[in-house]
Amino acid sequence: MTMATQQHIVSSYDEELEHLNKTIMQMGGIAESQLDRAIQSILKRDSAMAQKVVEGDHKVDELEHEVANFTVRLLALRQPMAVDLRNIIAALKISSDIERIADYASNVAKRAIALSQFPEVNLVQTVPRMGRQVQQMFKNILDAYAQRDAEKARRVWKSDEEVDEMYTSIFRELLTYMMEDPRSITVCTHLVFMAKNLERVGDHVTNIAENIHFFVHGKPMPENRPKFEESYYKVMKQAEQDAFPENAKTAKKKAKKAPRKKPAKE
Repeated sequence: MTMATQQHIVSSYDEELEHLNKTIMQMGGIAESQLDRAIQSILKRDSAMAQKVVEGDHKVDELEHEVANFTVRLLALRQPMAVDLRNIIAALKISSDIERIADYASNVAKRAIALSQFPEVNLVQTVPRMGRQVQQMFKNILDAYAQRDAEKARRVWKSDEEVDEMYTSIFRELLTYMMEDPRSITVCTHLVFMAKNLERVGDHVTNIAENIHFFVHGKPMPENRPKFEESYYKVMKQAEQDAFPENAKTAKKKAKKAPRKKPAKE
């Protein structure tokens, strides 16, 4: 569902709201580019590209400060109500989420710089695949914001579970790889942190989706946030069994042979 724009008697008020929305889209465009280059730097092992991502992070920070100052001014001078108030509050919250997304892109780029110093491993490709999924989510949510499309935002919101599943799968795979070859621990650790940063980007995209829904409808999402839950103990246990199947078999045999405890007499 999209929402038609509302015209105000004072035209400068419309211009101010339009400026606010354009600044949010500008922030989103920069952050999206930062995320794309961070992912590309992993694939290409391009530390120079990754360094540019790190150095460019301040642009999004500056725009977030601009949005914060502008929204305070609007709230003080215009005293907005109803949909205008929701628009301004949503913009303030969304700008914070976009700034965090840019920070995570910068973190991925820093890890890419460190990773380029080590020999390449096959598992490096798994993180960029997750990155492309997150990148598409971010692009779609920016489109939903521009179009004021709550239904599109909801679809993006529901897709976050796929990202959580991908992260858990990558975590398990990297953990197994580290157990099988301790020499890969440093490289795999960098990859785990990269995947975690991308998973957090997905979480911030769902925050944006929730704010778009509230802006359009004036009420929160009717469903609980989608979240794939699997305990780290379970993941690590499975990884250990995958890496050392003979240990798992031995443990099962011991469990079968172990005498059962007699129930205590009353």
